[in-house]
This record gives sequence, C-alpha cells and structure tokens, in this order.
Amino acid sequence: MVGHVNMMDDVLISHLPASILRSSLRAIISQGLTTQAVFVEHVRGRLRESPPPLIPPQELFGGDYPRHYEFLTSTRCLFSSKLAIESLPYSLTHFVKAIPEAHARWAADDPLDTSFQAACGDIVQAVQALKESHPSLTIEHLGSLMELQSALDGCETYCSSTLLPYPFRRAQRQVDDLLFLRFPDLSTRSSGISPKDVYHLNLTIDSAQVDKLEYTNLGTVKIPRLVNGLWQLSSPAWGSASSERQNEALSHLVRAGLVAADMADHYGDAELIYGAFRNALPEDISQRVVAATKWCVFRPLDKPVTAQLVLEAVTERHRRAGGRLELLQFHWYDYRDKEYLRVLLELVKLTESHPYLVSEIGLCNFDSKHTEEACAFLLERTGKVGIVSNQIQFSLIDGRPIINMARVCRKYGLKLLTYGSFCGGFLAQKWLGRAAPDIYSEITRLTPSQRKYFDMISLWGSWEDFQYLLRTLDEIAAKHSVEISNVATRWVLDRHEVGAVIVGTRLGVSSNIESNIKVFSFTLDEEDMAKLEKHELAKRAEAVYSKIGDCGHEYQRP
Repeated sequence: MVGHVNMMDDVLISHLPASILRSSLRAIISQGLTTQAVFVEHVRGRLRESPPPLIPPQELFGGDYPRHYEFLTSTRCLFSSKLAIESLPYSLTHFVKAIPEAHARWAADDPLDTSFQAACGDIVQAVQALKESHPSLTIEHLGSLMELQSALDGCETYCSSTLLPYPFRRAQRQVDDLLFLRFPDLSTRSSGISPKDVYHLNLTIDSAQVDKLEYTNLGTVKIPRLVNGLWQLSSPAWGSASSERQNEALSHLVRAGLVAADMADHYGDAELIYGAFRNALPEDISQRVVAATKWCVFRPLDKPVTAQLVLEAVTERHRRAGGRLELLQFHWYDYRDKEYLRVLLELVKLTESHPYLVSEIGLCNFDSKHTEEACAFLLERTGKVGIVSNQIQFSLIDGRPIINMARVCRKYGLKLLTYGSFCGGFLAQKWLGRAAPDIYSEITRLTPSQRKYFDMISLWGSWEDFQYLLRTLDEIAAKHSVEISNVATRWVLDRHEVGAVIVGTRLGVSSNIESNIKVFSFTLDEEDMAKLEKHELAKRAEAVYSKIGDCGHEYQRP
C-alpha cells in the first residue's frame, strides 16, 4: 500500500522543498539494502508506467530554451534505476541521432558542449551497467546496441563534415567493446584498439622531475610511490571530460614522471581510455608506462575455475588495456568460497606461462587472515609467494592495516598500495576550521567518496577530534612549506609496508599534480611524529577495527 502513509507525513511530503526531500531519501536508503531495494523498485515501476517523453530534435537543441539538459536528466533516471537496456533505444540513441537531425552547432565549453560531455559519460555508465549484467544481456538486445553504435557513427560523420569536434569518442569505444565482449561472432568491429583510436602523442618525460620522485618495486615492476587512481571514471558524479582532455591530463601526469595508473574492470571505461592512450605514446615512453588493473569477483562464478577460465579473464583485461598488464589485482566476494585460492594459483602460473599478458599478481581489499592464507597456499603449491601487493584503505583516519596487515606484509614480502589516504579530500586545508558537513544536503554537494569518508571520520572520532588533527597537520605542513594533504600522505608512505599511495585523478576535470608531488620534498621528523601520536592513532585504529572489522571487510558479501 505505497499510496497510504500517515496523514501528517503526507502533508510534510507534499510541502517539503525538493532539496530536503532529496536529502531525506538519501538518509532513508542509506539504512540498508532493504530500504534501498524498495526505493529503486518503486522508481523502476513508475518509470515503466510513465516513461519520459522523447523530445523532438529541434526542441532538444534549438529555440530560446533548448531542452537537452531536461532530457538527459530523465535519461539518467532510467539507467540509474537499473533500466540500462531500456535507456539505450528510448533515450540515449534518440539524443545522439537528434544532433545531426537538428543541425546542432556548438563551441568548446559552451552549455551544449558541456551537455554532450555529460551525455557521453551517461552512455559509458549505461553500457558499463550492461557489461556487468552478464545473465540478462541476450541476443535480443543486440539490435538496441547496434542502433546506438550506428547513431554514434552517424554523429561522427556529421561532426567531420561540419568541422565540429566529435564529443562521443569514449561512448563509441565503450559500445564497440561491449558488442565485441558479448557478441564476438556478430560484432562488426574487431577486438583491441579501434582504428579510430590510432593517433600519436608527442611526449617526453621531465627527467629533472623524475629524479625527485620516490620509487618502489612490486616484483619485477618498478613504479613511482604515487599512483594515478582512475576510480572516478566509474561514475559521472565526478564530472565528465572529452577523450582529448583526458589524454591531455594523462600526458601531464606522465611528463611529471607519474607513469603508473590503477584501474579496474568495473571503473567505467578506464581500461579503454588508458589502453588507447598508452598505445599512442612513443615506444620508449609506452615501455615505461605501468598499467595496474583488477579482476573483481563480486558474485559466484558461473563456470568452474579452470586454467582456461582464468586465461580468458586476463586476456579480456589485456585487450581493453591495449597491452601487457604490469600488475593484475584480484578481489574476491566471499572468503567462505575457497575457489579464490585456485584462481590465484592459476593467475600466478600465468605470469610464467604468459608473461606478455601479465607481469605480477596482487590482491585487492583482502583482509589479513586471508592474505596470509593465500600466501601460505601459494608457497606450498609453487614454492614461492607469487603475489606482490594488496590494495587497501589506509590513512591517518583508517589505521587498520597497522594492527595485523603490516605483520603479514613483513612475513611474506608484500607491499601495500593504499587508497583513501586523503580521506576523500577531507585531509586538506579547505576543511580546517569548517563545521561538519551535512552529507545529505544539496548545498554541500559532497561527492560519493566524501560521503563514504565522512562515515570513516565519524567512526574514528568526533568532528572536533578531526579538527584538532587538521590543526596539527597544518602546523607540520607550515613547518615544511607543504600542504596538509602532503603531510597525511607522507605519514602513510613512511610505513615500511607501504609501497605506494593511489591518488584519485579526475581526468580532464581537475588536476593537483604540482601539489601532490610535494610529498617527496620533505620527511617527517621525530617532533612531527610526536605531535601526531598525541592523537592516539594506534588506539583509534583499534577502535575502527573493532567497529567494522579488518581491512576490506566492508567489501565482503554480507
């Protein structure tokens, strides 16, 4: 009885401003999977009953009040409520086909260009949802996908004939990849790098800058101790940029010597972006670029674990990344299913039998107990550990790795690749002296990662405790002429078990390269460490550990 609510609640709902309604919904669905499922299912039902109208091309892009933004908003509701396949022919294809039909014109960074970049990100997101829905994508859906592919091709032809920049390169690459992935015998495009991605970048690395960086070895692979994290490509929530701007951003990073990138099979089109980029580099530079990606298993495998299954999984990521994977990191959904040990054994074997596919194997969000279990198993079966790293969350706010993981790393020679070391941007000057944010407010506009890390801060201590920590970090930063985020990163890097810190990169949207590399300009002395220890970091780490468990437990299947 979804129409029946308490009368006073009904009055409240009817009169609340939209911003408070949105924040209320966020608060409700954050309570657990049950409330989230009710919310999404209700939205899906309403959208199926009353789908948003197809706006004519001239109304989308012409007149005094073009409606392209309104149309994209309704489209996002479709694929965000898990109606991804419905969003393709109904909305996204219509939007792309309408551009040449309306004879649209635009210039760089004008509102229409911004909408096109957002639409490109939306297509990437919708297609990624289809990639991850293995059982539901059938031959019946091929027509919708090929119609979208045809619309993108037609828009590219229109842009070429009118000398307009083509805004959908990322979307085109993502659609081509899905068609080849799911329908290889029927796909009209070959695997690997598309001919449309054959371009060349003239790029050199600043040797003077490279000499200032620190490095670590992951087995045979040498990487800088700052790694470019591409997690933000998993959602348009961080903003969208054109393929050209993303290449510019990646070029800037590589010139500065930051040649390693961390991505995953579910980070939107991250592997495809990086693969096209590195294949456009001069050969001497492309040989120095490091691709670290992941195979993340979030549900039971639909096939028995065999050497062939593992080879196919690695080959798929190798194809998208456009070449050898210097590091493949493995995540497993449920430690009760011990098949992950067999997967790891086959992965390690591949580094010897197929070194042109993958160089080294790591873990992702494994806890201490099962990291040790995996190392012992591999050591017994192969005579060597075979894995070189574990990617986990580690910061001044989340010190769980110091409790057990550090010991396991020392015992088996593993290095930690850490994320969240900036705490989603909270460990920064901009939050010093500010009141605690309302994480559900439309005004605050926190990113999804900031909402996550605000929860971590709340587990660690009060907002007043956090402000006290920021003041200490600010004192240390002023002493060394660096920034608060540099001090927070330096503290993590100074742990013996840490190989590198992964820094989230919003490709083509924003850049903090000059700020981030300041971390290599100083060291924390005894006085600095004494100031930080006043915050009882070890005690707080144990408290966080007792509340949410060991490293990565938040990503295990309930």
